[in-house]
Amino acid sequence: MRALWRDEDGAWRTSLRGRQVLADPRINKGTAFGDSERRDLGLTGLIPAAHFTLEDQVARVYAQYRRQPDDLARNVTLNALHDRNEVLFYRLLAGHLSEMLPIVYTPTVGQAIEHYSHEYRRPRGIYLSVDHPELIEASLLASDLGPDEVDLIVATDAGAILGIGDWGVGGIDIAVGKLAVYTAAGGIDPARTIPVMLDVGTDRQSLLDDPLYIGNRHPRVPAAEYDAFLDEFVRAVGKLFPLALLHWEDLGVANARRLLERYRDERLTFNDDMQGTGAVNLAAVLAATRATGVPLTGHRIVIFGMGTAGAGIADQLTAAMVAEGVPEAEARRRFWAVDRQGLLTRDMTALSDLQRRYARDPAEVADWRRDGCLGKHAVPGERAVPGGHMRPGGPGVADGLGLAEVVVRVHPTVLIGTSTRAGAFTEAVVRDMAAHAERPVILPMSNPTALSEAAPADLIRWTSGRALVATGSPFGAVDHGGIRYEIGQANNALIFPGLGLGVIAARARRVTDGMLLAAARAVAGLVDISTPGAPLLPRVADLRETSVAVAAAVAGAAEAEGVASAPLDADLAGQVRALMWEPRYRPVRPA
Repeated sequence: MRALWRDEDGAWRTSLRGRQVLADPRINKGTAFGDSERRDLGLTGLIPAAHFTLEDQVARVYAQYRRQPDDLARNVTLNALHDRNEVLFYRLLAGHLSEMLPIVYTPTVGQAIEHYSHEYRRPRGIYLSVDHPELIEASLLASDLGPDEVDLIVATDAGAILGIGDWGVGGIDIAVGKLAVYTAAGGIDPARTIPVMLDVGTDRQSLLDDPLYIGNRHPRVPAAEYDAFLDEFVRAVGKLFPLALLHWEDLGVANARRLLERYRDERLTFNDDMQGTGAVNLAAVLAATRATGVPLTGHRIVIFGMGTAGAGIADQLTAAMVAEGVPEAEARRRFWAVDRQGLLTRDMTALSDLQRRYARDPAEVADWRRDGCLGKHAVPGERAVPGGHMRPGGPGVADGLGLAEVVVRVHPTVLIGTSTRAGAFTEAVVRDMAAHAERPVILPMSNPTALSEAAPADLIRWTSGRALVATGSPFGAVDHGGIRYEIGQANNALIFPGLGLGVIAARARRVTDGMLLAAARAVAGLVDISTPGAPLLPRVADLRETSVAVAAAVAGAAEAEGVASAPLDADLAGQVRALMWEPRYRPVRPA
């Protein structure tokens, strides 16, 4: 017999008693338990006599949160609350979303992941080990959820966490954080979600040498063993939870595209680092096209950093151009991709498939100046200098075509950074771009904040206020020339919570390019760029309303493309609102 389930009216029914009730964050209310609940659930004497409302409790825990000395301590405090009382955690988070999103998600979650083994308190989610693939089904069943009780699974192998790389088992925190945003911003019922850590080992020597590291203590397994493990995981998810959207998070660059292409036509699956990042960048560019008056197909786009995120952005922008009637090959000619080896050209031998599709004809650049590029030995935090050379400690490739030369030759109207190269968008690069574009669109997307390619204040100043700027990490407003410039954050949270909600509303069988394009258009349509200094993207504080608009657009696109399984109302916005889980206490009844 199951220990906990829901009645038809949404109330909880449980066979747990006493301290077992208080230990389950799904049903624990603390001092908000009523007298009859305290009596029937064996809680008499285990809770102080006073009764407090949920609002009273929020005020208390918010004061505790504010007393923490730094962001990592705030992250630990919120995680402890999440482990103790789920409803209270989400009511607090939803009420302070713009303040707390950087704490539960990027950038602070990066610090939490780095310290995971040392700050370890209570496991959350499902941990699957590549050393024991035979335990995958049993481990997933330990969630105590049935085939029709899971809407969403976020899975990571922690191969490429934010801008900090491979952090092994600590990556579970990125899956937990992602699901927290799905719930706080998109109203996804947390009881119907599962975070999953795919522990395939780690190549970070400091973790392997750490006596407190709690993951598999061996290097990442070879590709064949990895693929077999992932195949078994995907098979098990399809068997046990056939309704679930499988969200891939922070997979290594060598695996992300390959796995997406392998599974996207047979499973309801989504890669946020590629598709979500691409869609939110597309939304920013679509908003910018209204400000510039130049259609999407008329822009020249340089992407600095052509890994998983950069390729995902290029793919989404290409798909949007194709949707406007431009042949795919012609759309790809609107892109110039710069990575560690410089401008990507077709004669390069070490390109991945996703990079090769945006590589340029080497004859086109035969007379360009080759004086360095990002550099295969570059380290985060080094600054590029005019001409593309690297400062000592991070040499550039001697014959590479650097960003500065590409900007001089291409005269881009859109510059996107996904390089994790702090300061890569130098004053010289930006001023040269601005000399040939009336409203240069500059999107330094790398996070955390310390790895952003440029600071918005500099971009506004170097372009005399003409730049249209959005960033991957949160930045404050910029005052320049008597105008206050609000800096939109191209946070994937503008896309993925609403996408998930729309998929659930439509019971979509697949996530299509059309659904992603619909999501991006919905986000772009929520901003008014006619006001001087207006942001390119909606405010993070308005995420729940943004998610409603995105969900309605996604569900409508799913229906139009024939992948919806559930009937949809004429009032799609009303239908998705009715589906949104709200953080409020439900009755808890004894079984």
